[in-house]
Amino acid sequence: MAVPKCKVSKARRDTRRSNVWKLEVPGLTKCPNCGKFTTSHRACKSCGFYKGREVIAVKAD
Repeated sequence: MAVPKCKVSKARRDTRRSNVWKLEVPGLTKCPNCGKFTTSHRACKSCGFYKGREVIAVKAD
């Protein structure tokens, strides 16, 4: 059976369990077509463009 060799302190245990290493905000870039912020490598939700061409038909308000 797996048995701990020595006690792990509360600080070390909690540091391991914490989410300190994760990014707080995903990488956002400006859309070259409309200028709104969008996630990288995804089509823009506001204009529907990706890599300079329209891939999603977006309804105009």
